[in-house]
Amino acid sequence: MSIIPLPERKRLTPEESRDAALEAARAILIEAGPQAVTLKAVAARIGRTHANLLHHFGSAAGLQRALARSLAENVCAKIVGLIQEAHASDEARTEAKPREVVDLAFDAFDKSGAGALASWMILSGNEDALDPILDVIHQLVDQIAAVEGEESSVALREDTLSLVLMAMGDALLGENLAKSLDLPRGAAREIALRQLTASPRFQKIWG
Repeated sequence: MSIIPLPERKRLTPEESRDAALEAARAILIEAGPQAVTLKAVAARIGRTHANLLHHFGSAAGLQRALARSLAENVCAKIVGLIQEAHASDEARTEAKPREVVDLAFDAFDKSGAGALASWMILSGNEDALDPILDVIHQLVDQIAAVEGEESSVALREDTLSLVLMAMGDALLGENLAKSLDLPRGAAREIALRQLTASPRFQKIWG
């Protein structure tokens, strides 16, 4: 009786293994919520060992922090890209770009699960839960300031604070609160868009 050899598992570089783990963690977050993002679950999803992920992230909390940073970096990179596009083309200076910025922020905390993840991490006793997200947002502000100049840095930070707080709050309470106030589900997004487009700081970018 012949024995069919099992296919060899592809050997990944440390960076590829880490990226695969974060991609699997992102999928689990969306599918089952933040409480399901564990080293064991991610290891099973990508066919790796618990020890392998422990080496990369140190703990489940470390995995969750890395995931939070990855989600934030992805969104912030897209926002910077939109602003650069607005500078490169006069046709881009329309409401379409601010709306994309608002949708990216709101979707990151809601559909991509960053809001639920951050809340779960805080409730689980991870005091540094928001640090990865805050660090990346701070880098975003610095990148925009580098493109636009430092003269309106305070206004830019205020606009960023308002947008992030609204997006995170909407992810956690938006559906129920809008319903109780007889408002459409997307009301908070529209309010955020009006505030963003009315801001002198962003009128300079998209005006």
